[in-house]
Amino acid sequence: MVRVRFAPSPTGYLHLGNARTALFNYIYARHTGGKLILRIEDTDRERSKKEYEEMLMDDLKWLGIEWDEGPDVGGDFGPYRQSERGDIYKEYVEKLEQSGHVYKCYCTPEELEEERKKALAEGRPPRYSGKCRNLTEEERKKLEGEGKSYVWRFRVPDGEYIIFEDLIKGTVEINVDEFGDFVIVRSDGSPVYNFVVVVDDALMKITHVIRGEDHLSNTPKQILIYRALGFQEPKFAHLPMILGEDRSKLSKRHGAVSVRAFRDDGYVSEAMFNGLSLLGWHPKRDTEVISKEEIIAEFDIEDVHNAPAVFDRAKLKWLNSVYIREILDLEDVTGRAVPFFEGFGYKADFDYYLKVMDVIRDSLETFMDIKERAKPFFVDDFHYDEDAQNFLRDESGYKVVQVFYEKIKDFERITKEDFKKITKEIQKELGVKGKGVFMPIRVALTGTTSGVDIAMLVEVIGIDKVKHRIQRALEYFG
Repeated sequence: MVRVRFAPSPTGYLHLGNARTALFNYIYARHTGGKLILRIEDTDRERSKKEYEEMLMDDLKWLGIEWDEGPDVGGDFGPYRQSERGDIYKEYVEKLEQSGHVYKCYCTPEELEEERKKALAEGRPPRYSGKCRNLTEEERKKLEGEGKSYVWRFRVPDGEYIIFEDLIKGTVEINVDEFGDFVIVRSDGSPVYNFVVVVDDALMKITHVIRGEDHLSNTPKQILIYRALGFQEPKFAHLPMILGEDRSKLSKRHGAVSVRAFRDDGYVSEAMFNGLSLLGWHPKRDTEVISKEEIIAEFDIEDVHNAPAVFDRAKLKWLNSVYIREILDLEDVTGRAVPFFEGFGYKADFDYYLKVMDVIRDSLETFMDIKERAKPFFVDDFHYDEDAQNFLRDESGYKVVQVFYEKIKDFERITKEDFKKITKEIQKELGVKGKGVFMPIRVALTGTTSGVDIAMLVEVIGIDKVKHRIQRALEYFG
């Protein structure tokens, strides 16, 4: 059975790059009938926060990503937080010590920095010299007697090449001399990422490690540890980098880059799932709009492109608009929009929100657009735009609004059909054409020269609000 994992650090919001990694792991697990494991890599004691872990899981669930094992759901291979696995790591450090694959290094940070500078000055890649590699037992005891602290380093075999088949990048070959003996346990006793990730993946029986290509340089070190501990190596797949539209690495300077920010900006989860799936992969048929179920059915990790993926913000916004206006059910999309209505101060019951959403959904790209698009349905005492005022300062325009009021003043309710009938009558009676009728009424009802369909507006806001706004305009411009 395929077993994949998503192993984030709870040190901040869920970045789009990490979300894409989680998504591809989830899709691959579901496509193959396998399992997704969520593991929290919280060994960075200073930066890891419980609230980030909770937000991270909440954002994953919002995206539609469900895991089969994890810190909140349990499983047969826990604990699923690295901070709770310390005894396990100690056991495997001891195994590496007994087999001679690791040794104690007493070099100070200052000595290591001096080595690094010297290597760079001589045009060599900076790597540890191996100074402590062959210390005798007496030499080690002497250094520890002097109070010297130490790290555990992995003994890398000289001149070896690590070769592996990456499911996306093909054959990868790396000379271990490029990095040399590396640290697996720090001087404070805390284990390093490259060590714990191997132990965790092996014990959790991970079959495929799908992650960003920024981890590619870690892979040969991890393979060495797999072999030293006698673990079976998983298959590796390194996802292409995500770039901004300027083709530099996606970062905060490109705008919102966390899932939480897109949620707050009024994107729907289905559009985010769809959009993230297209970062490095594309369905065989020519379409951009594809459901979660279709993505799972069509996806294969070997179809992921090797080239960097460019994050197209405009495409995501377009996708979001398609889901809002065409794909999601009206009641569903209205329910999701309620917090935005309320956040903008537009208070009403759900039935009223439903009517408003039915009118405006075709003009929304994200729910943030509700602020302006829904304004005519909630705000009665609005400001008249400067260019709009001309339509009511004009004598013929003012007359249109007067006649409109005379025709509706005794109405107890008004429909869009009533509105259309009345405006046709006004055109005949006053001898004015379409724009000459509709624009003055629009300005009187909304304060602007563009926006929502006025016939729909009057039906939704009701006759009392229509009368109030028309009277207000007549007083203001009279």
